[in-house]
Formats: sequence, C-alpha cells, structure tokens
Amino acid sequence: MTYTLRRVEAHYESREVPFGKIYKWHPAYVAVECGCGEKLVIAGNDTATTCRCGAEFGALAHEIKEREGRLPDKAAHPWDYDAQERAEQHLRDEASYPGDSSWRYNDITSGSTGEK
Repeated sequence: MTYTLRRVEAHYESREVPFGKIYKWHPAYVAVECGCGEKLVIAGNDTATTCRCGAEFGALAHEIKEREGRLPDKAAHPWDYDAQERAEQHLRDEASYPGDSSWRYNDITSGSTGEK
C-alpha cells in the first residue's frame, strides 16, 4: 500500500525587485511512502519512477504531468494578471529612488532622463 505524504501543485513563486518582479517556476510533485517503507518524491518529468522493491510509480508521474498541462491561465501566466499591482509597485519605486539612482528606471523612449 502506498501513502501520499505531500502533494504540491505546480506554481510560480514571485519576488519583488526594484521596478519589477521575478517569477520562479516550481513544478508539481508528490511525496509518497511505498509499501516497503521507502519515501519517494515523484515529479511529472521524472524518468525513474520505480521503487527499490519494484513498485512502479510511472502512472503517478504521468498524472502529475497531465495536471500541469491543464493549469488555469492565471496560474500558468501570473504576470498577465498583475498589471495593476506592477503599476502600483512602479509608483512606490519612483518615490523610493532619486533621479540619479542606478536602480531608477529611465524610459529612453519618452525623451526623459528620469531626473526632475
């Protein structure tokens, strides 16, 4: 008998940086305990899915990969849904960094150097 210890859905983790966000992908995985007592972590892209006792977890890996392919668009492309949040962050950064700061964004298409 196999026990599921932990199931983590695929997701992006975001981190704010000056004038933007960084998104880091975390693939889905399932931590299981095989009937023999061995603990395994199975992800959708795993090619080795057999326990040392011979139990096969390939179907579980396939299911994880299938579920990742059906993520809602908001989970798969979070940057498309946070335009308002990015605009607010931009205003906070504009207020936080002086015009000559190396962290300040200078839009070269606007003809402005960013200094006031």
